[in-house]
Amino acid sequence: MSEGGVRRIALAAVAGARGIRGEVRLKLFSDSAESLARHDRLYVGGVERRLLFIGDSGKTAVARFEGVADRSAAEGLRGALVEVDRSALPPLEEGEYYHADLIGLPAFDGSGERVGTVVSVENYGAGDLLEIEDASGKRWLIPFRDGIADLGGDRIVLDRDFLA
Repeated sequence: MSEGGVRRIALAAVAGARGIRGEVRLKLFSDSAESLARHDRLYVGGVERRLLFIGDSGKTAVARFEGVADRSAAEGLRGALVEVDRSALPPLEEGEYYHADLIGLPAFDGSGERVGTVVSVENYGAGDLLEIEDASGKRWLIPFRDGIADLGGDRIVLDRDFLA
């Protein structure tokens, strides 16, 4: 959540400076730099900036932002998230979701008993995993697959057998 209650989604993080003219190396959270290039308004470390240039190289990219003119300013952004307003993202088809929309959802078992809350979504290559945390702080990683963890409106319904 950002200032004014507008929800923002992180598309990348600044990994460090590159060169002497204010360029930064980005760790992309999406498939390509195109996901950044299509937005007029980006927030870098919470500050609205215009993207001047972006070059893609797989899961990393090199970018230049308005107001970042030298290596020192670029280095000062190390670790900053590059975000967009949630409302600026393209609409989703039925059955699609943004990871950020899952975080914070309550998780219930099939009988309606509250299990916990989705605190993160991970993907190590074999599909999405939901990290569920209960009231005591205990956590589970649950495969986000039909019949195991189902998205039902504003909640996740889990198969209790996977809470071992």
